[in-house]
Amino acid sequence: MKYVGAHVSAAGGVENAPLNARKIGATAFALFTKNQRQWKAKPLTAKSIEAFGQNCAEAGFTPEQILPHDSYLINLGHPEPAGLEKSRAAFLDEFERCHQLGLKYLNFHPGSHLGKISESESLARIAASINLALDHTPGVTAVIENTAGQGTNLGYRFEQLAEIIHQVKDQSRVGVCLDTCHSYAAGYDIKTRQGYADTMEQFDRIVGLKYLKAMHLNDSKKGLGSRVDRHASIGKGELGIQPFRFIMNDPRLNGIPLVLETPDTALWAEEIKILQGLAE
Repeated sequence: MKYVGAHVSAAGGVENAPLNARKIGATAFALFTKNQRQWKAKPLTAKSIEAFGQNCAEAGFTPEQILPHDSYLINLGHPEPAGLEKSRAAFLDEFERCHQLGLKYLNFHPGSHLGKISESESLARIAASINLALDHTPGVTAVIENTAGQGTNLGYRFEQLAEIIHQVKDQSRVGVCLDTCHSYAAGYDIKTRQGYADTMEQFDRIVGLKYLKAMHLNDSKKGLGSRVDRHASIGKGELGIQPFRFIMNDPRLNGIPLVLETPDTALWAEEIKILQGLAE
């Protein structure tokens, strides 16, 4: 079964996210458990935690269908000690919030070297950051998102994802979220049937399909290999509709969250129907 949804608002409290997901006909959803543009936030209240669990149960969402995302400020590969320490503390807080909510995953962008250290040094820092969080929080899996490779961002090549995973001590608690826009912008041509098949074969060979825990479904405003991260609504960008047909009919992607992060939130309910309609 395909779980399809969107990254919905948690304004007014995390407990509102499952309600917002249900309104658009989603069978999966993503959320921020705190303001994604602030370093610190008030702790989750017992009331919010209980209401979140209740609303998820009533709407039929299990932890396998939910993909929380961490703050955009966090850089786990930061080249400077102060920036790295701040990012690691914020990352651990995100893990603890997911644990409190009974969630299984935390999705995050791996990090950036900022042109100050080598790629390998930064990748090692990302892996060490993951290890620290896993050591301090039970039950939550670290889900690394592939990037478009914009600026000094790492994680845009499958080899980089594999290098991080190789250095994670508990590999049962690490995974990957593949973003369709990011993959295409990074140079993986998923636009054609053969290109999609080749990309998935490469991912399996280099990283391993067992690590694929989620996907972000986004069209791309920019072309193949542009290394520019600009999402477009489904079928309205450079990718077109076909790659999403391949995804919706790929049995290897059953049972994982497939989450829209497309720019026009008013289209999400329609986009979910479009995606569901692509399944043969």
